[in-house]
Amino acid sequence: MPPAKKKVFEMNPLEIEVAIASLHSTGDYQVLRRLNLARDTRLGRPGPRHAKVALCLDTETTGLNHKQDKVIELGIVAFEFDPDSGEIFRITDRYSGFEDPGFAIPPEVQEITGICDDMVRGQAFDDAFVNALADKSDLVIAHNAAFDRKFVETRFPSFVKLPWACTVCQVDWSAERLSSRTLEFLLFKTGSLTINAHRALDDAEGGLGLLLERLPVSGAPIFLELLKRAHEVTSRIYAVSAPYDKKDVLKERGYRWSDGTQGGSKAWWRDVPAHEEPEELAYLAREIYPRGNTSAVQIMRCDAYARFSVRE
Repeated sequence: MPPAKKKVFEMNPLEIEVAIASLHSTGDYQVLRRLNLARDTRLGRPGPRHAKVALCLDTETTGLNHKQDKVIELGIVAFEFDPDSGEIFRITDRYSGFEDPGFAIPPEVQEITGICDDMVRGQAFDDAFVNALADKSDLVIAHNAAFDRKFVETRFPSFVKLPWACTVCQVDWSAERLSSRTLEFLLFKTGSLTINAHRALDDAEGGLGLLLERLPVSGAPIFLELLKRAHEVTSRIYAVSAPYDKKDVLKERGYRWSDGTQGGSKAWWRDVPAHEEPEELAYLAREIYPRGNTSAVQIMRCDAYARFSVRE
């Protein structure tokens, strides 16, 4: 006789919620949920006539240089929102696609993304569909817009006319006592959520999932805070070639280390309101750089909706 099959114990949704609540009540466990926007009860309502459309977007690329590297995967989630209250109503469209870059994907990119040459061979993005999404949208949102924007606008010039917002630099995560700005960590800390990171559509949906949550300290809606700050002009200051023995001083000042893999320079950096830029440069000249020479400092300015430019 064939061996008896093991009985699979299945729980109904109510039993699952009771089990999760029981674990949380002990204070010893925190249960992570896989993000599933299709089951999110906050979505699904048609927006009012004055509702706008935004795109949460993510790319996977062959490298960091938008002038020579290519986008190999693109993920987009379009949604309706109220520009005044930040309320999100429903998802209106999705796009996910691969494109053959015309050369082999570097091994390190394959390792990070799980995307291999066979997956993209002969593939091409649906230009008509992607351009139609851009034409119907009022705002593009990315987690590190400074990186994605360069690649997307190079590949799809229709995005050049659109304003962009960035969930990395245009939400004050430090004030919320969050030690990392990676999308996975922010989803975990704000909504106990998890995603399949480093795949374009999963990260794009993760971006929308983050916007649906509230900040852990202030309790403010994340999307509303993003909309408020997206209109501000800020400066990201990179203390390039700062002396090693000044790293603790920089950390106390609020600087964070960037290894350059997410765009920008390999250096300590800090975001400040644009009007405080001269004061911050004066601080670096006085406290960090020998003889006050700040010529190595780089500044990435973010004006309304993350339009980035770099001071040479």
